[in-house]
Amino acid sequence: MCTMIASKVHAVGCAKGHDGWFDIDHVYVAYDHPFRAPMEHAVMLDFVNESAGVEARVGVELDVASARALAKQILEAVTQAEAHETSGARP
Repeated sequence: MCTMIASKVHAVGCAKGHDGWFDIDHVYVAYDHPFRAPMEHAVMLDFVNESAGVEARVGVELDVASARALAKQILEAVTQAEAHETSGARP
Protein backbone atom coordinates (compact mmCIF):
# COMPACT_ATOMS: atom_id res chain seq x y z
CA MET A 1 0.00 0.00 0.00
CA CYS A 2 1.28 3.47 -0.90
CA THR A 3 1.79 5.82 2.03
CA MET A 4 1.31 9.11 0.16
CA ILE A 5 3.84 10.71 2.55
CA ALA A 6 5.61 13.43 0.55
CA SER A 7 6.77 17.01 0.90
CA LYS A 8 8.73 19.57 -1.08
CA VAL A 9 11.42 21.78 0.49
CA HIS A 10 12.95 24.87 -1.12
CA ALA A 11 16.73 24.46 -1.17
CA VAL A 12 19.78 26.39 -2.33
CA GLY A 13 22.79 24.28 -3.24
CA CYS A 14 24.32 21.97 -5.82
CA ALA A 15 24.25 18.28 -6.64
CA LYS A 16 26.42 16.11 -8.85
CA GLY A 17 24.60 14.01 -11.41
CA HIS A 18 25.48 11.99 -14.48
CA ASP A 19 26.50 15.09 -16.46
CA GLY A 20 28.34 16.84 -13.62
CA TRP A 21 27.34 19.51 -11.12
CA PHE A 22 24.08 21.44 -11.30
CA ASP A 23 22.26 23.91 -9.07
CA ILE A 24 19.33 22.59 -7.06
CA ASP A 25 16.24 24.53 -6.05
CA HIS A 26 14.14 21.90 -4.28
CA VAL A 27 14.37 18.64 -2.39
CA TYR A 28 11.45 16.23 -2.41
CA VAL A 29 11.20 14.07 0.70
CA ALA A 30 8.95 11.01 0.67
CA TYR A 31 8.32 7.72 2.41
CA ASP A 32 6.88 5.15 0.04
CA HIS A 33 7.77 2.21 -2.20
CA PRO A 34 11.31 2.73 -3.52
CA PHE A 35 12.15 2.43 -7.20
CA ARG A 36 15.41 0.54 -6.68
CA ALA A 37 16.24 -0.11 -3.00
CA PRO A 38 15.45 -3.71 -1.95
CA MET A 39 12.91 -2.88 0.75
CA GLU A 40 9.15 -2.51 1.05
CA HIS A 41 9.29 1.22 1.92
CA ALA A 42 12.09 3.79 1.95
CA VAL A 43 12.75 7.40 2.79
CA MET A 44 13.39 8.97 -0.61
CA LEU A 45 15.22 12.22 -1.27
CA ASP A 46 15.16 13.82 -4.72
CA PHE A 47 17.47 16.79 -5.18
CA VAL A 48 16.25 18.68 -8.25
CA ASN A 49 16.48 21.78 -10.38
CA GLU A 50 12.93 21.97 -11.64
CA SER A 51 13.68 24.41 -14.46
CA ALA A 52 16.50 22.25 -15.85
CA GLY A 53 14.41 19.15 -16.54
CA VAL A 54 14.74 15.50 -15.58
CA GLU A 55 18.51 15.35 -16.10
CA ALA A 56 19.00 17.75 -13.17
CA ARG A 57 17.96 15.24 -10.50
CA VAL A 58 19.75 13.08 -7.95
CA GLY A 59 17.64 10.53 -6.10
CA VAL A 60 18.50 8.70 -2.87
CA GLU A 61 16.55 5.87 -1.21
CA LEU A 62 17.33 5.02 2.44
CA ASP A 63 15.94 2.69 5.06
CA VAL A 64 14.40 4.45 8.06
CA ALA A 65 17.40 3.85 10.36
CA SER A 66 19.81 5.33 7.79
CA ALA A 67 17.53 8.33 7.21
CA ARG A 68 17.29 8.96 10.95
CA ALA A 69 21.10 8.74 11.35
CA LEU A 70 21.61 11.09 8.39
CA ALA A 71 19.11 13.61 9.78
CA LYS A 72 20.87 13.51 13.16
CA GLN A 73 24.27 14.14 11.58
CA ILE A 74 22.94 16.98 9.41
CA LEU A 75 21.51 18.68 12.50
CA GLU A 76 24.80 18.18 14.36
CA ALA A 77 26.78 19.71 11.47
CA VAL A 78 24.41 22.69 11.33
CA THR A 79 24.70 23.19 15.10
CA GLN A 80 28.50 23.14 14.87
CA ALA A 81 28.46 25.50 11.85
CA GLU A 82 26.24 28.00 13.71
CA ALA A 83 28.52 27.87 16.76
CA HIS A 84 31.55 28.38 14.53
CA GLU A 85 29.94 31.37 12.79
CA THR A 86 28.82 32.92 16.10
CA SER A 87 32.28 32.60 17.63
CA GLY A 88 33.91 34.44 14.75
CA ALA A 89 36.47 31.67 14.39
CA ARG A 90 38.38 31.52 11.12
CA PRO A 91 39.34 28.25 9.44
